[in-house]
Amino acid sequence: MVLKVEDEKNLRIDKYLSLKTTYSREIIIKMLNAGFILVNGTQVKPSYKIKENDEITIDESFITPLKLIPEDIPLDIVYEDSDVLVINKPSGLIVHPGNGNNMHTLVNTLLFHYPDIAKIGETDRPGIVHRLDKDTSGLMLVAKSQKAYDVLIDDFKNKRVHREYVALLQGVFPHQKATVEAPIGRDKNHFDRYVVSSDGKWAKTTVEVLKKYPKYTLVKLVLATGRTHQIRVHMAYIGYPVFNDPLYTKQKCTDFGQFLHSHVLEFTHPVTGKVLTFEVPVPHEFQDFLDKIEEDEKEHKVS
Repeated sequence: MVLKVEDEKNLRIDKYLSLKTTYSREIIIKMLNAGFILVNGTQVKPSYKIKENDEITIDESFITPLKLIPEDIPLDIVYEDSDVLVINKPSGLIVHPGNGNNMHTLVNTLLFHYPDIAKIGETDRPGIVHRLDKDTSGLMLVAKSQKAYDVLIDDFKNKRVHREYVALLQGVFPHQKATVEAPIGRDKNHFDRYVVSSDGKWAKTTVEVLKKYPKYTLVKLVLATGRTHQIRVHMAYIGYPVFNDPLYTKQKCTDFGQFLHSHVLEFTHPVTGKVLTFEVPVPHEFQDFLDKIEEDEKEHKVS
């Protein structure tokens, strides 16, 4: 593929190509660093600022189609009809293949239980209209028909789907309610992390305290935007990171991962127009830890 720069100047090449191609910015950066994208025949860095009449050559052999293999992994189905599927995703389950991993994901098990979903949406993530981080548990919505997929993609893009999260934060949050507005961008030093950055994308999270413990705070969170790792980044930024988060805390974490759960999901059915609301409790590992700190609190008061 060859692109001639005509309508943009002084824009980073990775951002420019993410707008002009179907590739994600993450993939574009990898292609630039590996020399699969050249400007005027020369390899450039992702930070290169494009100029008028630049000729960008993209070697698309870098992208090889993933072979998606169906896997019989149990699904916790909360709701299902011919158009949509609502599941309770366990902590530890990756949503879709990527970064060299094409097995043991939600997509693999969707293909096993619903073979026809392979035709819905993007070929490498069929049926997926939004995602949760690997170690974030809770409610996820999946499209089973192309009409549902198209409508739900637009609903998520235009913030018409309501989601509430429950998280356990490290430390005692001083307020009952708060709003965090801070732009989020990729950490330039750690590719798998995100940070609050002046050149990031605007993000807004509202926080409401559900219960305070001596060393922790249980909170409800609602997103006005859907940036990658948004809750985890915002909570770490204000000094109350999500407990047991392997990326954003300095404390030793267990394999269970962050105590962050998609608790409530409300959306308008893409075909019937009916408003559907679902709610699922936190995983037993999460609840067991809450029970333990409550018991410790009672024992401390007695002593």
